[in-house]
Amino acid sequence: MRRLLIVVDMQNDFIDAALGTKEAVLIVDAVKEKIRTYPAEDIIATMDTHGENYMETQEGRYLPVPHCVKGSEGWQIRPDIEELLTGAKIYEKPTFGSTALAADLKALSEKEEIELELIGLCTDICVVSNALLLKAVMPEVTISVDAACCAGVTPEKHLAALETMRSCQIQIINET
Repeated sequence: MRRLLIVVDMQNDFIDAALGTKEAVLIVDAVKEKIRTYPAEDIIATMDTHGENYMETQEGRYLPVPHCVKGSEGWQIRPDIEELLTGAKIYEKPTFGSTALAADLKALSEKEEIELELIGLCTDICVVSNALLLKAVMPEVTISVDAACCAGVTPEKHLAALETMRSCQIQIINET
């Protein structure tokens, strides 16, 4: 059984810049420790990626805070996390969930037995979106989320997202 770690959107804008929160800052050390427990070839990362026209998009109209504009400092993965991701496959995604990631992992699951663990930001937006996409295309693959390595937009939304994922048979670990 191959275990893969998916590190969701550990980018500057979500940690301590445009959309950062104190909760996001607080999970950084736990995220780094978790990454260190996986072989480099079994780590995948995602990056929220927007263009200069972000404010003209549907997301930009609902969340009018420019963030993760490709090439900007806020778009970059936090440096102390990025240095741990050497060898990781990185998916740039223009929206909350990555359909390319889901398709690639589904294809892999048809060749070998895998388990998936997700960590990152934000629990209630991109983590839950990716977890549900993955569960939808691979209902028999065990998928878990490490709650101690995730943070939501607010603590309440973090807990609500964990409950949503639990309801959809995604395993929640390290919940305090």
